[in-house]
Amino acid sequence: MSSSADPLAPLGALPGVADAVDSVRKSVDRIYGHRVMRRRSSEVSAEAALRGARASAALEGADWPLEELRRRTDFGGEGEPRTVGAALRTTAEAGQLLDVWGQSPLRVLARLHLVAAGGTGDDGAVGRPRLAGEPVSGPALGKEPPDADEVAARLDALARIVVDGSEAPALVLAAVVHGELATLRPFVSFNGPVARAAERIVLVGSGLDPKSICPAEVGQAELGRETYERALAGYASGTPEGMADWIGHCGKALELGVRETTAVCEALQRGAA
Repeated sequence: MSSSADPLAPLGALPGVADAVDSVRKSVDRIYGHRVMRRRSSEVSAEAALRGARASAALEGADWPLEELRRRTDFGGEGEPRTVGAALRTTAEAGQLLDVWGQSPLRVLARLHLVAAGGTGDDGAVGRPRLAGEPVSGPALGKEPPDADEVAARLDALARIVVDGSEAPALVLAAVVHGELATLRPFVSFNGPVARAAERIVLVGSGLDPKSICPAEVGQAELGRETYERALAGYASGTPEGMADWIGHCGKALELGVRETTAVCEALQRGAA
C-alpha cells in the first residue's frame, strides 16, 4: 500500500508519535531478550494474559486482586463476576483468532463479542453490531455513542484498513483499532473488553509482541480509568493533538505492561513465582 492510499500514514508524522514508537520498540526488545524467555516463555505468556485480563476488567469497574482471579471460578454471575469473566474469555480467545483477523476482522469482532457475552443476555444482540435504538451498556465515556449507521460505516472502514494493510507502525495501528472500537461502542455490551482484545491481536499479529507477553491492559489500568477515558476522548475528537495524545498514551500503557512482565520474569528467575 502506498503512503498516499494509507489513511494511517499521516498519524506516524504527528508530534511525539515517532518517539513513542521507538521507545516501545526498545522496551519490547529488552523483555524479549530476558534470559527467562529462552526457556519459560509459555509461563510468561500465561501470566501476562491473566494480568492483562484482570486489568481489562478493572477498567470496566471490576477491580479484583490477582489472587482472587486465580482462586475464583464463578465468572458467570451478574455484576462484577460477569465483567471479569468477559475479560478473561476475550483475552484467551484473542490468541485463537490471529489467522482470521487479517482476512475478516469483522468476523473476529463478532466472535469476541459472542465470547465476552458468554451466552448471556439477548442472544439476538450478541455477536453483531447494534441496531438503531438499541441501548449500550458499560462506561459512558462522557458522550453518547455514535448512531448505528455511523458505526456500520466506520467498522467497514476499519476492516478495509486491516485487510488492505498499513505501513503505519504496529503501535499506531493497535491504538487506532482500540480507539475506534472503544469510542464507537459497536455492540450493546462489553465494548471495552472487545476493544482491548482486538488491540492485543494487532500487537501479536504485527510481530511487535508475537508471544503476547506485553499486556497493554495492565498499563492502561495503572495509568487510571480517568486518564484512559480522557485519552479516548482525545481520540474521539479526531484532532491531531487528540490523536497524538491517544497514541502516546497507548505507548506508555504498553511500556508499563512490559515493566509488569519484567517483574514476572525476575520472579521466575528467583524461583519466587
